[in-house]
Amino acid sequence: MNTELLEALNILEKEKDISKETLLDAIENSLLNACKNHFGKADNIKVIMDRETCDYKLFAEKTVVEEVEDDLEQISLEKAREIDSTFELGDIVQIPIESKSFGRIATQNAKNLILQKIREEERKVVYDQYFEKEKDIVTGIVQRYVGKNISINLGKADAMLTENEQVKGEVFKPTERIKLYVVEVKNTTKGPKILVSRTHPELVKRLFESEVTEVKDGTVEIKSIAREAGSRTKIAVWSNDPDVDPVGACVGMNGARVNTIVNELRGEKIDIINWSDNPAILIENALSPAKVISVMADPDEKAASVIVPDYQLSLAIGKEGQNARLAARLTGYKIDIKSETQAIESGELPENYMELSEGVYEEEMYEDGFDGEYAEEYPEDYADGTEEIEFTEAED
Repeated sequence: MNTELLEALNILEKEKDISKETLLDAIENSLLNACKNHFGKADNIKVIMDRETCDYKLFAEKTVVEEVEDDLEQISLEKAREIDSTFELGDIVQIPIESKSFGRIATQNAKNLILQKIREEERKVVYDQYFEKEKDIVTGIVQRYVGKNISINLGKADAMLTENEQVKGEVFKPTERIKLYVVEVKNTTKGPKILVSRTHPELVKRLFESEVTEVKDGTVEIKSIAREAGSRTKIAVWSNDPDVDPVGACVGMNGARVNTIVNELRGEKIDIINWSDNPAILIENALSPAKVISVMADPDEKAASVIVPDYQLSLAIGKEGQNARLAARLTGYKIDIKSETQAIESGELPENYMELSEGVYEEEMYEDGFDGEYAEEYPEDYADGTEEIEFTEAED
């Protein structure tokens, strides 16, 4: 038994996760290559290796002839009968080859072949490991800044968080642990190239899957996500179980679940709304926290006209149009938002509408408007001097 070789293969299999069978094949190929370098060719060389003991033997198969023309492939009848008297002309004789007789160059080439195979298999193992994590989240350790990019250690491989995939304003310190979304894994000659992101909308989805049991087991589905990384995300959720509140499941007790995700995203606000197959209801929910008077949705044109109270127009549009823009992305509809006054002027509401609705929203203005709890918590969502604006799903 070749104890030293067996132990070495077992250690490589355990540490590098490279199968022993692959390494044995590499050794066989390296021996054949060494024979070729030593003798000039190896067509008649055979390697016999015991997979259990790692013992191996090298043979040169030579044909018995009367007159030898090629020492590498032929043997005389006289010499063949010195080995075994039963040999006749045309028989094949197996002549043992001592690997110790190989020259230094042949031995070095064989060694390099084995090392190259080990490196290739090691890269392949790492690639396969991270390819399985493509479109999923991983935890990485910040190493250093490379220009405006960040080098991230993922364990057995490094990834580069490029400037385009970073959230504006986020600053990381070396050794800090962060969650990342694996966008793509490419196999290169230098090892796997892993593209990660902190801005991808799917990062939020995967974080909810890891934090919310109901999302992970499929009871609650995340139907749509719209995100402006570092600022706000809107997600629409749906429950397959009538006894499970999808929004409540995602928020958690006292907001514990969603707050964990918000902390991971460095304070990014997350709006969770109920999904509806009715586009009008979905659009109304998507414009939350703004109150909506009416929604006229055209499924064919993927366009909707929304009317909101005058005092809710700024909230519906949001700071720099963010709320309406995210709602458009979330629903896939082009949304035209108008106030009551604008709707009356355009004839979409009767001229006496304000009189008919007088007092209806007065209480709401104090509960949900400028003096409401939401306004106190997020005053930046109230834009100034807004007018009628259209937002499309594709608008940035």
